[in-house]
Amino acid sequence: MNAQTGISTVHLIGVGGAGMSVVAELLHARGCTVSGSDQNPSSVIDRLQAAGIDAYVGHDADRVPADATVVVSTAVRPTNPELVRATERGQSVIHRSQALAYAARGMRFVAVAGAHGKTTTSAMLTIALAEAGEDPSCAVGGIVPQFGTGAHLGGGDIFVAEADESDGSFLNYHPTVALVTNVEPDHLDHYGSTEAFEQAFVDFAHRIVAGGTLVCCAEDRGARALAQAARRDGITTLTYGRPEHCEAVPDVTITDVATTDHGSSAHLCGPDTLEATIRLAVVGDHNVLNAAGAWAAGCALGVDAGRLANGLSHFSSTGRRFELRGQVGSRRVIDDYAHHPTEVEAALRQARIVADGGEVTVVFQPHLFSRTRAFAQRFADALAHADHVVVTDIYPAREDPIEGIDSGLIVAHLPGAQWIPDMHEAARLAARQTGEHGIVMTMGAGSITQCADDVLDEWRNGDVQ
Repeated sequence: MNAQTGISTVHLIGVGGAGMSVVAELLHARGCTVSGSDQNPSSVIDRLQAAGIDAYVGHDADRVPADATVVVSTAVRPTNPELVRATERGQSVIHRSQALAYAARGMRFVAVAGAHGKTTTSAMLTIALAEAGEDPSCAVGGIVPQFGTGAHLGGGDIFVAEADESDGSFLNYHPTVALVTNVEPDHLDHYGSTEAFEQAFVDFAHRIVAGGTLVCCAEDRGARALAQAARRDGITTLTYGRPEHCEAVPDVTITDVATTDHGSSAHLCGPDTLEATIRLAVVGDHNVLNAAGAWAAGCALGVDAGRLANGLSHFSSTGRRFELRGQVGSRRVIDDYAHHPTEVEAALRQARIVADGGEVTVVFQPHLFSRTRAFAQRFADALAHADHVVVTDIYPAREDPIEGIDSGLIVAHLPGAQWIPDMHEAARLAARQTGEHGIVMTMGAGSITQCADDVLDEWRNGDVQ
């Protein structure tokens, strides 16, 4: 048994996924023997192999080590041959979040949760802590440019992780600091109701260790209600936000917000005379909020406020979060993970600023049949912030199709939008619709990220109307 983690041999099914690959890298870095499989080849598999992890393509029951703890996510079906074999043998089978908790053993754990914003906020906090000299570890669901990966094992005692609420697995953590960016209902396929979703966050707050802190965005109704409930229950709580967007003055106030096509800035004032000015290399009010949350969480850990603010200036972005994928002449293609209406609107507002008068075209791939059914009108309203909208087929992820649910539900609410089932054809159309100085955004949590090259190729071929 590995003394650091409590487990020695680990096998991850679906190791090519963003969350699973991070866990694999961290456990490997902490001395565990790690293997894993994934259905399809990818650059992630290549990276894991290069790191010395036995990652392979295809699910083969014979390659599961008999002494391994097997790690799964909700995307792994019970019929998976590797899971079937492990179950037949009576091997220990744990969820990815439990494996991450093993990887973080012995450290001060910071869990960043919320329906959206948690990847960026986690990365911001990690970079801020690193620049402040804390040398943190992290598990972020996107590539952090400074590390070249979303997983990093530092030499300090702080571990920053994205806490996934989609399946309730964030309830496996016992954080020192829990940062909640918002409690906006999502994943109702799992929770069944808004009330159950909100209760999960209350339960999450009660997982905070004695003496720990809950940090909540006071601009979000659900997070604000969570903070109020936590305080009633005796949990130390910090709220943050712009006073004009909050019902009451938050503990950390955000003022003097300024944003341009090159970056953002704001002044932060917290309790106990904490104060700092942040200057960010990323655009948008939502990123100012993310940075303020990261700053408040860092302060809750006892890290110097000024050094945290300076560290935030070194954050550039994470993979698939408003990521510039290329440029041909004056036209740019940007890839973004946005897959909830609030995220879609924020990303398109950011694109408006960056485009500086140029056209904004979005090619959007809805994620999950259940989410499309629940938010079709809201997706249409959010997408309306673009000049041209092309919607491609739904990316099913873990779901089976639902009769009568398709991308046409969104298009029906948005005059002028086009539904092109094939994502590559959709991306090429988006390129042709976008004039000089324009931006095309490939957007969604699925495979649409592959289509940036289609846009660039269309422009290079000079086939723009």
